[in-house]
Amino acid sequence: MQATLLIELLTEELPPKSLERLSLALAKKIIQDLHARQLVADDAGCSWFATPRRLAVQVMDVRDQAPDQAFTEKLMPVAVAFDGEGKPTQALLKKLEAKGISVERIASFERRMDGKAEALFYSDVKPGAQLAQVVAEIVAAAVKALPIPKLMRWGDNEHQFVRPVHGLVMLHGAKVLPGEVLGIASGKVTQGHRFMGPGALTINHANNYEVILEEHGMVMPSFLTRRAEIEMRLLLAAGAAQPVEYEALLDEVTALVEWPVVYTGQFDPAFLSVPQECLILSMKQHQKYFPLLDREGKLLPKFLVVSNLKTADPQHIIHGNERVLRARLSDAKFFFEQDQKTKLETRTPKLANVVYHNKLGTQLERVTRIQKLAAEIALQLGANSEHAARAAYLCKADLLTDMVGEFPELQGLMGQYYARLDGEPEAVAQAIEAHYRPRFAGDDLPADNIGAAVALADKLDTLVGIYGVGLIPTGDKDPFGLRRLALGVLRMLIEMPLPLDLVQLLQLARAQFGAEQLADSVALDVHGFMQERLKHYLRERGFEPDEIEAVVSQSPARIDLVMPRMEAVREFKALPEAEALASANKRIQNILKKAEAVAQAPDLALFTEDAERALFEAVTQLAPVVNSLVANEDYTDALRELAGVRAQVDRFFDQVMVMAEEPLIRHNRLALLKALGDLMNQVADISKLA
Repeated sequence: MQATLLIELLTEELPPKSLERLSLALAKKIIQDLHARQLVADDAGCSWFATPRRLAVQVMDVRDQAPDQAFTEKLMPVAVAFDGEGKPTQALLKKLEAKGISVERIASFERRMDGKAEALFYSDVKPGAQLAQVVAEIVAAAVKALPIPKLMRWGDNEHQFVRPVHGLVMLHGAKVLPGEVLGIASGKVTQGHRFMGPGALTINHANNYEVILEEHGMVMPSFLTRRAEIEMRLLLAAGAAQPVEYEALLDEVTALVEWPVVYTGQFDPAFLSVPQECLILSMKQHQKYFPLLDREGKLLPKFLVVSNLKTADPQHIIHGNERVLRARLSDAKFFFEQDQKTKLETRTPKLANVVYHNKLGTQLERVTRIQKLAAEIALQLGANSEHAARAAYLCKADLLTDMVGEFPELQGLMGQYYARLDGEPEAVAQAIEAHYRPRFAGDDLPADNIGAAVALADKLDTLVGIYGVGLIPTGDKDPFGLRRLALGVLRMLIEMPLPLDLVQLLQLARAQFGAEQLADSVALDVHGFMQERLKHYLRERGFEPDEIEAVVSQSPARIDLVMPRMEAVREFKALPEAEALASANKRIQNILKKAEAVAQAPDLALFTEDAERALFEAVTQLAPVVNSLVANEDYTDALRELAGVRAQVDRFFDQVMVMAEEPLIRHNRLALLKALGDLMNQVADISKLA
């Protein structure tokens, strides 16, 4: 018999930020184990449900018993199973006894070659698993495998889960499957909404789970359906306004309610004197409210709240939320007004009391390093170095403000606001905010070179300092976010783009530290670390591994030129000559690796073969053209020009013995190959191309 299988765990309120992940993991593990026992077809439908108080899985067309399985098993070599007279040995008899196989069945055993020896095989049929007997084991294994960082116990038992469990439903169609999970016996009774539901609800059939909860329990069990319902109601309530970046908050709120209702609240417009980012963060982070913006992107004095209670008169709910929010916004307004009484420039010296790292000094020492480095980078970029130095001096001062103390996410942004209020140049204020960019993958980059100079200085100081004291990322552990910082530096150099030498930047960053603080090799070590991040960056943009290796294996210092080189390599790889030239280039490198010291340039008078003279002439004619194109950063045309030397290269390797016995001739041919190799590999190491 096939029927829908329903599994539900009824719990105390589950962690909202991990609810969806737990539900998906539970469903995946249960259906995986059902497949393993052949209790369900590979294409069986599966639905998962998640509310604050339940995790549930619904699997369609589950068999009550799996098909019987025919099997054949090797017992032992025939020479071991029977004695000289053909009678069963004690070894065989003990084996049969251990497996519960009757001696009378020996005559039916099959003999066949197994490798070089004849072996004895036993065939039988294994009864398929019965759902009623294994379902509790399957659910228990799925629960145990859930990604729960911290377990808890409840009552006087030893069972552990992310939250106390109060109910278990295991239904196959209309039939209750017996079993126990986490100390709870299975049944068909669940609970409706904690406040609006009727209490206990009986699920009469696994197919009716969602309908019964919605129509009788005031519970919308599907996470995705509930999320879509909330989003629709939010947009409807917002009208012409627009909720602020609500995706992450929408997921969290969906995990907090079982029957969503959206209400509109208001707050005193006087609070709009506070930077809107502060108000938005307070509403979203502390209260889980949805702030609203007008069409110009300015905050409106109203908000949306997703409630878990539906009532005929919601005013007491709305007013209650408005009172709570008023207290929060009052705090933000107080912090903002108090912070303005102290200028940023007077806060910076107090960073001497804040330890950055016990081996790298205080935040003030760090600011001093960033200040010098930012000024130098700005000079290289042709930007105002005084503004860059000033922004760097002030960039960490807002860490000591009350507002950033309450909302650490606002560091940099509050520095920008306070710098403007202090009368600092606008370029300085903007650079204070921009120096944290990009904060995450896909984040905006600094808008100008002053902001880029400070942002680069800040990230390079952290990369060199933290890496230099041995806190290197390992596996998935990267507590100081060095991978993220490295990617941020690479993105700025590539995407802005910035014509800077990365190795030189790292050496400048190293020079800001004391001679005894870090190893001299740290700049090159960090450069190697960043090359690996560069490979990841290029993979994300769709380049092939061999294309990436061709460019990155040369350890480029000018990261802004990497993308043009990558595009050139991609186009060269598509040419019909590419494969032969890549193979020839690899051959050249292998020959030169094994050769002794090679002369700087070949001597025309020492050539004895027409093929080597032809190649020499081709290289001589190509060199100024290719060098000029490379100097002008026209890498695609440079590689196209190189494709024209294929015929001479093929002829050379067909007709010329490079490793001639005569030393002068041999050295001259090696010099020719070196000149060709150097010419070919200016853009990338094309020997790496597959």
